[in-house]
Amino acid sequence: MRKVIAAAFVSVDGVMQAPGAPEEDPTGGFKYGGWNVPHFDEVVGGAMGEMFSDPFDLLLGRKTYDIFAAHWPQAAKNGDPMGQHFGQINKYVASRNPDIRLDWENSHWLGADPVAAIRKLKSEDGRNIMTQGSSDFVQTLFANDLADEIYTLFFPVLLGRGKRFLGDSVQPGALKLISSVTSPSGVTMNRYVRNGEVVTGSFALEQPTEMELERRRNLT
Repeated sequence: MRKVIAAAFVSVDGVMQAPGAPEEDPTGGFKYGGWNVPHFDEVVGGAMGEMFSDPFDLLLGRKTYDIFAAHWPQAAKNGDPMGQHFGQINKYVASRNPDIRLDWENSHWLGADPVAAIRKLKSEDGRNIMTQGSSDFVQTLFANDLADEIYTLFFPVLLGRGKRFLGDSVQPGALKLISSVTSPSGVTMNRYVRNGEVVTGSFALEQPTEMELERRRNLT
């Protein structure tokens, strides 16, 4: 069985748009592209190395695929080991367009029903499947409860408006924190796995006051 790992660079207020460069994704008037670059230090680099150390394939939305396909093959030609690695592994691409160009080696369209395709991939033996970027498609994964692990790198910045990691359609559930590291630059890297249903409790008084009862009656 393969796992889906949703990995993302995220601001404290949940934005994941264009972390790597101003030209990466300025859509919607986003003007802070490259916001994670000043915070990369040796600890963040080590965490990235750990993230990519286990065998994995990539799971990408179409826009992120286009960004990667325009960058990493050339980086590989320039001797970048990550570019070379990305070229060798499978890239599974979610796109509504059946005529999408997939010129990058080992790239595969997920078909007209990407959710069904991912469920099939998860049922097979093989490498785990990791997302990078792909904000719209990541929310589809969460809406259909397809993400087994979440690996977030939270950067100490507030970005306001922008494409977000989590949306209102996420399926509720508990998470278990399995690792957490904070870098000198303030980046917190957290890795979670699914851990059953949401468990609730209460700090309310056993005998609520009349004011509290009135407050509850007035709730809309």
